[in-house]
Amino acid sequence: MSLTETEAALLALIRAAPQATPEELARRLGSTRAAVNVHVGNLVKKGALLGRGYLLPPDLGPTRMVVVGGANVDVKARTLASALPGTSNPGVTTQAPGGVARNVAENLARLGVPVTLVSAVGRDALGDWLLRQTEAAGVDIRQVLRAPDVATGTYTAVLDDSGELLVAVAAMAATDALTPAALQERRGTLRGAGWVVADGNLTAPALAHLLTLAAEAGVRVVFEPVSVPKAARLRPALAAGLPPYAVTPNVAELGALLGREVPDEPQALRAAAAELHAAGITLVWVRRGAQGSFLSAPDGEDSLPALPAQVRDVTGAGDAMLAAFLAGLAAGLPPAEAARHGHAAAALTLESDLAVSPTLTPAAIRERAALTPKESP
Repeated sequence: MSLTETEAALLALIRAAPQATPEELARRLGSTRAAVNVHVGNLVKKGALLGRGYLLPPDLGPTRMVVVGGANVDVKARTLASALPGTSNPGVTTQAPGGVARNVAENLARLGVPVTLVSAVGRDALGDWLLRQTEAAGVDIRQVLRAPDVATGTYTAVLDDSGELLVAVAAMAATDALTPAALQERRGTLRGAGWVVADGNLTAPALAHLLTLAAEAGVRVVFEPVSVPKAARLRPALAAGLPPYAVTPNVAELGALLGREVPDEPQALRAAAAELHAAGITLVWVRRGAQGSFLSAPDGEDSLPALPAQVRDVTGAGDAMLAAFLAGLAAGLPPAEAARHGHAAAALTLESDLAVSPTLTPAAIRERAALTPKESP
């Protein structure tokens, strides 16, 4: 099946919004309704559509995932010696693609999972660069919104000479352009997806609307809180009876989900997970840093150890952890085994200077996950 450039562009729009009217498609294509109807007829003849009702052939191949949330440029400054507060420190700076949702999407692509990113960037040079880098990594970026009058987001982090985070500033206003209306326009991309990942950079109304759209499409949602303040954005959705399938907080974020502090001890974690299960959440995976993680499902729980790593940079380790966990679930692994793959991905990423490790592959994860903590490098 050979499509013209215009036919391919129209087909992408229909995949993203199969319920769109011809007028909406014409507006987004920069064409006319009459021309759209002609192109639709050609797509039907070529088998790309099953009929003029915009019926798409069933998707084949691996489970496709949709990741919704922040995409930004990471600017990292690292001191060359122990950091001294209140003065200038010799160091080095780097610029790289970043953002929780974008990082998760790239990690999934590196693990061979088809993935679509739904995010927002500005119509600026940083946005152009960020999208080129993300697409080159294998991520479908066609649903990324180019927001007018908004600067592409940046995440500026200061690390000490050991790679530990000292302070960070996230300028993520661009993500606010992912309004419920913008997500409504992209609802078609949920069709046929196996999972949706939503990060805490979404506003509370946008997150609730995404959960509604996912429920209508029959797609499971994983909520990654991102930070303590942003974790609380899920609470209105929980109160409205819109729980995600899974949540992946650290201990402090777990407390924010519940509106109270949760001690990092097994009994307290177990009780907190039980509250979230009662709210309709199936999987609760709590990251505990060097203590590993706690995974709770309605039929049981597991405590998993962290794998030692020679830390170079902590940025992005949690994003890789989530991506490998999801890739494992999509491959049919039990949740606890998928979580072990997540720990392996985190260890590999901690040993990289980049937020997304170029060494992250399914084989590398299996090899690291097979090692016991004592055997790990």
